[in-house]
Amino acid sequence: MKRLAPKISRYILGLIYFVFGAAGLFNLLPQPPPESLPPALSTFMAGIMATGYFFPFLKITETVCGLLLLIGVAPALALIILAPITLNIVLLHAFVTPGLENMIVPLIVLISHVTAATAYWHLYRPLFQRHKSI
Repeated sequence: MKRLAPKISRYILGLIYFVFGAAGLFNLLPQPPPESLPPALSTFMAGIMATGYFFPFLKITETVCGLLLLIGVAPALALIILAPITLNIVLLHAFVTPGLENMIVPLIVLISHVTAATAYWHLYRPLFQRHKSI
């Protein structure tokens, strides 16, 4: 069971990022009306969209890394690349969208990410060790 939880979490996380990354990339989900969003979230999204490159880049990254997690190719690297995205999802919902109900999916993503990463701790451990300067 100990090795099964990270694998299941990897698939859950891969599915979430692949599906929602591709849906965002190809505009497959209906956009909520701007007046239904909290003002800070509308401002945040307007800023991302105004760059012209960031939203497509984000969705391509999510889709590709989600696929890597699903097929098991370089999953440790995919988890590292997705870590700041996962963190931003959690922080965005914690600080910008009101209500505990808005934290359910971000917490599922965070817990899945951390659980999946435990399978690769042997690869991540050196990143957290102190090394002498070159």
